[in-house]
Amino acid sequence: MSEKRVLLIDDDEDLSYIITDMLESYGYVVTCAPDGETAMELLSASAYHLILLDINLPDMTGFELCRELRRLSTVPVLFASARTNETDRITGFDIGGDDYLPKPYSMKELLARVNALFRRAYGFEGQEKMVAFGDIVVNITARSVKKNMEEISLSLREFDLLAYLCEHKNTAVTKEELLSGVWGAFSEVEPSTLTVHIRWLREKLEDNPSKPVYIKTIWGVGYLLEAGK
Repeated sequence: MSEKRVLLIDDDEDLSYIITDMLESYGYVVTCAPDGETAMELLSASAYHLILLDINLPDMTGFELCRELRRLSTVPVLFASARTNETDRITGFDIGGDDYLPKPYSMKELLARVNALFRRAYGFEGQEKMVAFGDIVVNITARSVKKNMEEISLSLREFDLLAYLCEHKNTAVTKEELLSGVWGAFSEVEPSTLTVHIRWLREKLEDNPSKPVYIKTIWGVGYLLEAGK
């Protein structure tokens, strides 16, 4: 993973600055949102690898935002909140949160939990993540693709789409999941944009793009990357 992008959603400006400074010193790329509306705008424009979410936001609750997000994305969500009662913690997990960190907390514990979520979701740091199928090798870590040992040039969005399919290989992925994971959770990109990018990938990777062997259409669902075992 070339960048580890975190979206921090918290209206406490001073705390957000401290968290951002700490996470960026450990190689994370952090974007901050002070409220739910801003967060949704950011999520519509970009994809993030992890969301650090406060519950008490000025325009909505973190629970409401997480519910909306979970309709579109499986990105890991770490709740961090001064609301520490058992009911809130259970609600956080029930609606799709991956971890719950009560305030106040130490930066050391926050970093440990962020690191743990990244390892769980994306694998261990330092390991190259590669997927091979047929005569194609995709190095997700290095963001490179080779066919018959020859480098294939992909645009940033084409590679992100291929990487998402690789990470869910042999599994039918819905169009909604792909649009959310590649273009952003609340993106208003038309499904036709996805169709065009799939066609471009097939033209670059398939021997016969009109009869794809690897990137297959699953009618009524979405697409599947067939990559063997």
